Amino acid sequence: MRTLLLVPALSLAACLVAAPAFAPAFAKEKEKLVVHLKTSKGEDAGTATFKETKKGELSIKLELKNLPFGEHAVHIHAKPVCDAPDFKGAGGHFNPDARQHGTLNPMGHHNGDLPQNISIGEDHAGSAAFKVDYLSMKEGSPNNILANGGTAIMVHEKPDDMKTDPTGNAGNRIACGVITAPSAQ
Repeated sequence: MRTLLLVPALSLAACLVAAPAFAPAFAKEKEKLVVHLKTSKGEDAGTATFKETKKGELSIKLELKNLPFGEHAVHIHAKPVCDAPDFKGAGGHFNPDARQHGTLNPMGHHNGDLPQNISIGEDHAGSAAFKVDYLSMKEGSPNNILANGGTAIMVHEKPDDMKTDPTGNAGNRIACGVITAPSAQ
């Protein structure tokens, strides 16, 4: 009887010892970075979630609320500062490639220019998702939104016309979130 119990126990022990060798197959999903946005009055304006894709693109998912009805531009700004009420401390658009504004600009666009506006409904909420190959969270990348202390994600009062330099006629800044690398734990 003891021999019969010993065989399964040894098999279980062997599996537990071997399990770390198979850990990569069960590794966690790549890290997501969730950024909380605030309105110029300090209200919760929702979140922006950033994640590197397997194809090397940066996925950006917006879930916004407490914003005015209509179309709004969304950009990545150069400095990790959200100083209400005007958010001017965030500087201009993130632009390490030194280009002009607008994804429709034949001279090229700022890295901080996102490919479409976000539509906010009558319930003052809206969502959008983008995948771009010109932004990154990879260390050492020249277009890393986390480098040099980070950047900011900004929602503007008007839609971006996608071509007018330097801001796409997007108007004032109405919501902001600081994009920085997560603290080491």
